[in-house]
Amino acid sequence: MIRDATDRDAGACAAIYAPYVTGTAITFETEPPSPAQMAERIAAAARTHAWVVLEDSGQVVGYAYGGPFKTRPAYRWSCEVSVYLEPGRRRTGAGSALYRALFDRLATRGFRTAVAGMTLPNEASVGLHRALGFEPVGTYRRIGWKHGAWHDVAWTQRAIAAGDDPPAEPA
Repeated sequence: MIRDATDRDAGACAAIYAPYVTGTAITFETEPPSPAQMAERIAAAARTHAWVVLEDSGQVVGYAYGGPFKTRPAYRWSCEVSVYLEPGRRRTGAGSALYRALFDRLATRGFRTAVAGMTLPNEASVGLHRALGFEPVGTYRRIGWKHGAWHDVAWTQRAIAAGDDPPAEPA
C-alpha cells in the first residue's frame, strides 16, 4: 500500500535511509538524520510537494519524495525527486510504484518536471529512472567526495504533467 507519509513514519524512513548514508555514496550526506529531523523533512515536503511511503504488512519499506529543484522563481514548476527502499527491495517494482504515486501527487499540485540525480555507479537507480522515462541531461564529474573517493552524479529529467501556458502556480 502506498500512502502519504506522516510524522509517524519518520523513524522507519530514517532507518531505511541510514545505511545509504553510512555505507554508500548514493547520498552525499555523511550523518544519518534522526527520526525528529526526518519528521521535519516529511512535514516540509508535504507542505510544498509530496512524500509517500510504501507499506508491506503494516511496515514502511520504502519512500519517495519531491522537493524544490532550485529556489529561483522560474524553476517553481520543477522539482527534485528521490526514492529509497529497504535492503532487498530493489528491482521488485517498489521504486516504480512509489515514483508513480509521487508523480501523480506532484502533477496534481501543478508541477511539470521532475529532476533526479544519481551518484555513479548505480545501475539499479539508472535503470529505474530510464524505465520511468527520465532522460539524461548531464553528468557532474568528480563532484562529491565520500568514502575516500570522488564521485560523479548523473542528472536526468522527465515531464510529469503538461498543460496550458502560462502555468498556474503550484499549489
